Amino acid sequence: MNKKNKKSKTIFSKLFFFSLGFLLILISVAGIHFGKKYLDEISQDLPSLEQLENYDPQLVTKIYSADGKLIKEIFTHKRALTPLKEIPKVIQDAVLATEDRKFYEHWGIDLKRLFGAFAANLTTLQFRQGASTLTQQLARNLFLTREKTIERKLKELLTSLQIEKTYSKEEILEMYLNTVYFGHGAYGIQEAVKKYFHKTLSQVTPEEAALLAGQLKAPTHYSPLLNPERALQRRNTVLFGMNQAGFLPDSTYKIVKELPITHKVDQVAEGDATYGEAPYFTEFVRQQLEKKQSKLGVNIYEDGLKVYSTVDSRLQECAEKAVAKHLPEIEERTRDITKSEKYVVNYLEQFHPELKPDSVLRHKDFLDSLVMKDFHAQTALIALDHRTGKILAMVGGRDFTKTKFNRAVQAIRQPGSVFKTVLYTSALDNGVPVNYRLLNQPIAMFMPDGSRWTPQNYDHSIGGLTTLREALKRSLNLISVRLAVQKIVPPKEVVSYAKRLGVKSRIPPFDAIALGAVGILPIEAVGIYGTIANQGVYTKPYSIEKIEDRFGNTIETTYPESREALSKETAYLMTSLLEGVVNGGTATSLRYKFNFQRPAAGKTGTTNEFTDAWFVGFIPQFTAGVWVGFDDPQKTLGRGQAGGKVALPIWADFMNCACDTLQLSQEEFLAPAGITEVEICSETFDLPTKLCPLTKEIYNSKFLPTTTCKKHSGIRQNGRKAGF
Repeated sequence: MNKKNKKSKTIFSKLFFFSLGFLLILISVAGIHFGKKYLDEISQDLPSLEQLENYDPQLVTKIYSADGKLIKEIFTHKRALTPLKEIPKVIQDAVLATEDRKFYEHWGIDLKRLFGAFAANLTTLQFRQGASTLTQQLARNLFLTREKTIERKLKELLTSLQIEKTYSKEEILEMYLNTVYFGHGAYGIQEAVKKYFHKTLSQVTPEEAALLAGQLKAPTHYSPLLNPERALQRRNTVLFGMNQAGFLPDSTYKIVKELPITHKVDQVAEGDATYGEAPYFTEFVRQQLEKKQSKLGVNIYEDGLKVYSTVDSRLQECAEKAVAKHLPEIEERTRDITKSEKYVVNYLEQFHPELKPDSVLRHKDFLDSLVMKDFHAQTALIALDHRTGKILAMVGGRDFTKTKFNRAVQAIRQPGSVFKTVLYTSALDNGVPVNYRLLNQPIAMFMPDGSRWTPQNYDHSIGGLTTLREALKRSLNLISVRLAVQKIVPPKEVVSYAKRLGVKSRIPPFDAIALGAVGILPIEAVGIYGTIANQGVYTKPYSIEKIEDRFGNTIETTYPESREALSKETAYLMTSLLEGVVNGGTATSLRYKFNFQRPAAGKTGTTNEFTDAWFVGFIPQFTAGVWVGFDDPQKTLGRGQAGGKVALPIWADFMNCACDTLQLSQEEFLAPAGITEVEICSETFDLPTKLCPLTKEIYNSKFLPTTTCKKHSGIRQNGRKAGF
C-alpha cells in the first residue's frame, strides 16, 4: 500500500471512529435503545448510586493543640470542606462565568457546547476541546480518569446525568468548589485562598476570584508563581467573562482589569508540605495515628479527621525559645574546648590517623572545617502534666528540617546522676531514712563487662559519714556506689523500681546502675520524676486527647492510665531530697542565677567524658526534663560542661516562661498524713536526750527512729562524762 492510500485510510478510520463516538453520545442522551449492549458494558464500572449519594472527598486531617490552635495538617490532597453558603458569590460567579455559564439551565450536558467541541475535534482529528460542563468535570474529578478516549467521555456523560439526578445544583456547585485543583498542592477553594492570598474566603476580591478561576483550565500553565504574565492575561479573560455574563459591572471591570497580580503563595514545589508548629511533636502524633487507623477504620490522610492533641502551643513556644537561646551558647563553648591540643590529638587518632596534629593545629580554618564540621549539639525537652500524663511540650532536636530523629522519644542515652533518683527511691521505699549515713570514701564496683572500676566524686572530694540527703544534694557518686555495692539496695531491686516508675528500656542489674550507666529515653526520665511529683502514682504519657471524624463524631477518646508505683510517703521524702538539690546543691543556680523562686525539685546529671548533660525537675503543677549532647556518643560537650551548666539553663528559661505565660499560682509540695516531722540529735540523728543539740527531720511514720542518742546521754564512758 502506498503512503497516499495509507494516509487516506488512516483519515477515514479516524473519521469513522469520531462519527461512531458521536452517534453513541446521541444515543445515550436521547435514551434510544440502539447500542444498549455497548452502553451496558461501559456502564459496569461506573460509580454506583450509593457512591453518588455518599459524597466522600479526600479531606485534610487537622491536628489541634490543647489550647485550640491548628498546629499541623496531614493529607494526600490538601482539601477542606466548605459549605456553599460560606463561599462568596464573587467566587461562584468567577467560576461559573469561566467554566459553565449555563450551569443552572442544563441537566449535566450542554448540547450546544458538545456539538461545537465535536465539530472542532472532527476538523483537527484530535481531542482539543472537551465541552465539559461543571457537572462533567466533577464526575471526572471524583470518579473517573483524565484519559482522552471516547469510552471515558461516554462514562463521564452518563455519570454527569446520574449526579444531576442525585443532587441539587447548589450541592453540585459546592462539591465542585471543594474538590477542584487550583495548583501548588491546593485542592478546594478554601485551601486555594489560604495558599495564594493568606486570607479568609470572605476577604476575596473580584480580581483574586478571577485569578483562581483562571487556573482551573490548567493550574501549572496559568500559575501566577510560575507564569505571572500568562496568569495575568488569563485573569483578565475571566474578568471579561464575568462582565459579559452580568456578574461584574462595567465600572468595576474597568478598574480591576488594570490591577497587577497580587499573591503570597509560598515558593515551594507542588505537593510539598509545611512542617507546621511543634514539628517533632506532630510527627510523633502522626506516627501514632498511623498505628491507630486500621483499628479505627479510617485513612488519616484522606478522611478529614480532627485530632485534639495534648500539647499546649504556649508552652511549646516557651520550649522552642529556650532551646534556640541556649544551644548556640553551648556550641560556642564546645568549639573552644574541642580546639584544644589534647582534644584535637585524640580526635585525629580516632577519626583521621593519617593527619598530623601539628599541621592541623597550625591551620585554624582547616581545624574549624575538619574538627567542628559535625559538632552541632542536639537536645530534647519534654514537659508532662504528671497528674494526667498529657505531653504539654516536646522538642526532639535542634532543627526538624535537617533531621527528623526525635531524641525525646527515640534516643537511648545514659542518664548519669539523674538516675540516682531511682536508686534513692528504692532505698526510701524500703525503710531507709533520709539521714541514713554512709562513708564518703572510695569503693570498687564491677562493670557489666566484668572489669573493676573505682569511681570518684565529680569534685574528687572524699569525707566521712554522710547522709543520703547531703549525698544527693551534692551528687556524691561514692555514696550511691556504696548503696548498690553494699547491697543496701541491690541492683535487681533498682531495676524493679525503674520498671515501676515507667521505664521500659532494658536495664541490666549491675553495680554501675548506681551511677546511671544504663540507657533510657528522655521521656522515660521525665516519667520517673513525674511519678514522684504525682505522689507516687505513675501516669502513662500520651499525646492524643480525642479524635473526631469529619462530621464531628468522636471516634476515640484517651483517658489517663494510672497506677500506684510508690507510697505517697516515699514520693514526698524523695521530693524533699530533690528540693535540697535545687535549694542548696548542684542545681542551686536555678535560684540565684535564673531567679526561679517557686517550690521546685530536680536533679542534674552528667555522664562520663561530659557526653550527656541533663536536668529533670518538677513543680507541683508539671514536670519537665532537658537532655543535651551529640548524636554520636563518642563526641563530648567538653570538660566542665555538666548538667547544671548546660541543661539546667534551658529548663530554667522554659519554666520561667511557662509559669508566667500560664499565670500559674505558686503551690507548695504538701506532705501526706503518713509523714512525721521528728526532733532528733543533730549529730547522731537519733532520738535526743536533754543534752543533745537539736534539729528536725521528716520520716515515713512506718519507719520512725527508735534509738536514743548515746553520745549525749550524760553517762560516763571510759571514765569521762558523755557529751562533754
